[in-house]
Amino acid sequence: MSMSHLYGRRGNNNNDDEDDDGVEIENFEVTDWDLANEFNPDRRRHRQTKEDATYGIWAEHDSDEERPSFGGKRSKDYTAPVNFVSAGLRRTATEEREQQKQDSDDSDSDRDGVQPTREIAPKKLQTGGNFKSSQKTFAGGIRAGHDLGTWEKHTRGIGQKLLQKMGYVPGKGLGKNSQGIVNPIEAKVRKGKGAVGAYGNERTQQSLQDFPVVDSEEEEEKEFQRELGQWRREPGVGKKKPKYSYKTVEELKARGKVAGKSLSAPAAELAQVKVIDMTGREQKVYYSYRQMSQKHSVPEETPLSIGARDQKGSSFALPELEHNLQLLIDLTEQDILQSARRLQHERDVVVSLTHESSALQERLAEEQKTLGRLETVLDLVERFEASDGEGGSPLTLKECASIFETLQSEYYQEYKILGLGDLAVSVVHPLLREKLRSWDPLKDSTYGLEEVGQWRAILESRQIHHNAPDSSQMDPYHRLLWEVWVPVMRSTVSSWQPRIVDAMVDCVESWSPLLPLWILDHVLEQLIFPRLQREVEAWNPLTDTVPIHSWLHPWLPLLQVRLEPLYPPIRSKLAHALQRWHPSDGSARLILQPWRDVFTPGAWEAFMLKNIVPKLALCLGELVVNPHQQHMDPFHWVMDWEGMLSLSSLVGLLDKNFFPKWLQVLCSWLSNSPNYEEITKWYLGWKSMFSDAVLAHPLVKEKFNEALDIMNRAVSSGIGGYLQPGARENIAYLTHTERRKDFQYEALQERREAESVAQRAIGAAGLPTNFKDLVQAKAEENNIVFMPLVAKRHEGKQLYTFGRIVIYIDRGVVFVQGEKTWVPTSLQSLIDKAK
Repeated sequence: MSMSHLYGRRGNNNNDDEDDDGVEIENFEVTDWDLANEFNPDRRRHRQTKEDATYGIWAEHDSDEERPSFGGKRSKDYTAPVNFVSAGLRRTATEEREQQKQDSDDSDSDRDGVQPTREIAPKKLQTGGNFKSSQKTFAGGIRAGHDLGTWEKHTRGIGQKLLQKMGYVPGKGLGKNSQGIVNPIEAKVRKGKGAVGAYGNERTQQSLQDFPVVDSEEEEEKEFQRELGQWRREPGVGKKKPKYSYKTVEELKARGKVAGKSLSAPAAELAQVKVIDMTGREQKVYYSYRQMSQKHSVPEETPLSIGARDQKGSSFALPELEHNLQLLIDLTEQDILQSARRLQHERDVVVSLTHESSALQERLAEEQKTLGRLETVLDLVERFEASDGEGGSPLTLKECASIFETLQSEYYQEYKILGLGDLAVSVVHPLLREKLRSWDPLKDSTYGLEEVGQWRAILESRQIHHNAPDSSQMDPYHRLLWEVWVPVMRSTVSSWQPRIVDAMVDCVESWSPLLPLWILDHVLEQLIFPRLQREVEAWNPLTDTVPIHSWLHPWLPLLQVRLEPLYPPIRSKLAHALQRWHPSDGSARLILQPWRDVFTPGAWEAFMLKNIVPKLALCLGELVVNPHQQHMDPFHWVMDWEGMLSLSSLVGLLDKNFFPKWLQVLCSWLSNSPNYEEITKWYLGWKSMFSDAVLAHPLVKEKFNEALDIMNRAVSSGIGGYLQPGARENIAYLTHTERRKDFQYEALQERREAESVAQRAIGAAGLPTNFKDLVQAKAEENNIVFMPLVAKRHEGKQLYTFGRIVIYIDRGVVFVQGEKTWVPTSLQSLIDKAK
């Protein structure tokens, strides 16, 4: 077997044709590059099969596959698909030699601190992106500003076309405002295998141009490097003097406050927590979270050279002593911090107690002030007890009133809280009862009125209103009247004669302003009205000489509708008395006339039709119409009731019982050679007997016009033979005059009705009929233009301009146009906005 594939060819060691079919020479020297890349995951490895592991280089392989060797190359697989990979820029042989020579010169000086470069390693162990040359290229070998998008020469260029359609301009960034980056992301080679940020800031020049943001990490990196240099120890350097860091108690307290804010648990609990840190190369134990948070405050030493490690190994180390010392320091710090916290807590307690003490002092001052006021109130109250005791002069009502006024004006809070108004029950009631013991309300109705009015201003509560005599819920004034004044009135009314009405009415009217509403109702309904009811039941209109209205109507302003239960018995007794009445007796009209406005219109009309109208009809039936000797008394008896009867009832009575008889007499007179002058006077005389209201009635007017027509027909036909000279003209003139009067009266009535209608229309026009008219009226009052917009509507509603504001009205609500929608508003706010 030939061993040429192991040892290769001699010569052409640095030739660029190493990628040809020849075998390169294997170098078995272990270099620094091998040591540095021992744990590199990207290093090229040969995957051994089971046969390779057993036989090594003597393993047999297929004919189409080259046997693996230490330095040989795998034969090419021409069955695989073709892949086009960019090779970047290739150096010439001269450049390669110069670079290798320069690297060999610098290898001795840079062996300790700088990682070996890629070029000195065997080519088959050279890895990818982490060990490329320092040429400024991007991923895929793209050069800055030159090779972007060059792959499109192998495609149709659809990507470039789509970008141009969306506004992309070559040479500028993406985005609406071209805010994207122009060049691809630049790759920066790290010095070693450390993680991100292990070798300082990794921002490139391109990122600083595209994103010019001040990075605070740069300053932190500089500070880290500076501290790192202080801890680095190089061989040959003498032992440095240790530097000690001293902290004052104030600094330690300040640091403890910051640490206490950052930790949620109390420091005493956190100081006892044991923490095992296994994130580094060695296991570390911390006895508090604060130690763990400060583990990076002192940077670890960088790997030392072999000579430095030998010198360090010979030094004397006591890790247990260092641990114990550090633990003592930490415990001391915790004690200091806990003492500081306790001191701060005690100071806070002192401040809290100081505030509480000041609050208690203020409260004590208020209590003392309140106690002084209560002592003064007690002195005033004891004056009432002193007056009730033996040997003390009793207080008068005025003196008691002055004491209560003092309590209300100067000690109102104590007066309300202690309920001192109830003292009036035991103090004022006996005095007022003694004063009213000899009072007769029918003789002197104003006696004690001034004193009770003074106590009303003192004792009455405006917020309390009672509808029932419940002494447990009364205020002092109501109780005073109920227990002192009402019994006096009850005894007086029980012995009062209802027909002596003036004295009792004057008494009730004088006291009504001082009486609560429920007490006044009680007096009227429970005391006065029963007495009046019993008196009405005992009244007889045929025997009593005093009319009932003289002693019952004075109570109408006070009792009002309460008297309605008395009206039916009164009407019944009056109807019974009118059974044997004749219209010639005028006393009935005098008795009934005061009740016309008291009874309801329906009840009055029914009473008159049942009891008066039939009597008047009989009286008119007895009337004899005689032009030569006329007796007018029955007619006057009937017409005296004109104001008592309704107009329709009176006209109906005349139409049925008077006008037929009167027209019949006129016809018979005209048929017997009458004197037309006398007939004219007779006609005018009867017409003057009726009032204007009766003459204006259509039925009465029709009857008198009928009489004129009869006279005109008699004159024109010549009934009766002889016709007086000028009679026809006189009758015609009379007819014309009467008709003209009727026309003028009708015109006057129409004019009056038109004026009344106009007045009502003016009054109605002054009031707005709908909400739109109200808005318009308010606009006119404030001199604001209010008009509709032509052909402008919103949801079918007409739009208006109210000054400079656009509005519309919907169901009595004004909507104002806002920014996005229509907002309802009040009329006053609309006026304020328009102004």
